[in-house]
Amino acid sequence: MNKSIRILILLIPLMWIFHTLSKNFIVDPQFVKFIARKDQILSNESLWIIMIRIHIILAIISLLTGPLGVIKQIRIQSIRFHRWNGRIYVLSILFNFLPGVYVSFFATGGWPSTLGFLILNTLWLGITILGYVAIRRKKINLHRQWILRSFFLSFANITIYILVAISHNALNLPYSLSYTIAVWLCWVLNLAIAEIIIRKKVFSS
Repeated sequence: MNKSIRILILLIPLMWIFHTLSKNFIVDPQFVKFIARKDQILSNESLWIIMIRIHIILAIISLLTGPLGVIKQIRIQSIRFHRWNGRIYVLSILFNFLPGVYVSFFATGGWPSTLGFLILNTLWLGITILGYVAIRRKKINLHRQWILRSFFLSFANITIYILVAISHNALNLPYSLSYTIAVWLCWVLNLAIAEIIIRKKVFSS
């Protein structure tokens, strides 16, 4: 069971990265469809596109480096690689904070969605920093737990996509309401899943 979960943790980010790159950089590089769903007109569309691209690229880096950091077998093979991979992971989230905050203020659903995204971005950064501080203090188990929570917050966009598909497409809720609900539930559900994974010690064997 634990092995199956570890395999999924590797495959899901890769599939999502492929989906995100093709959707946002090939199919709709100007985000026309996404912008059309927004409640308000963007004051500076060009700047928003630049910031969302930076946000997406840095999120992709965290999804690439995250699995390589939490899986024990990879960590054991090369501790040097693990450390450099971890530094890149932390920096990708650190540099993503400002772009994430910027695009939050133009989130579909208005201020309720903006607040949800601000909490998500703050949690993602804060938990990642706690993980970094823990390893600097040689608290390995605490480091693993915080980084695992951080990594599951990296899946927030995947969770939003799934929840919007369920609430908007399946339950026929308005798109803005569906999006707002998804923004709030994504970090709650992802952190809850992380706690279950930690308690079951999935990555300890």
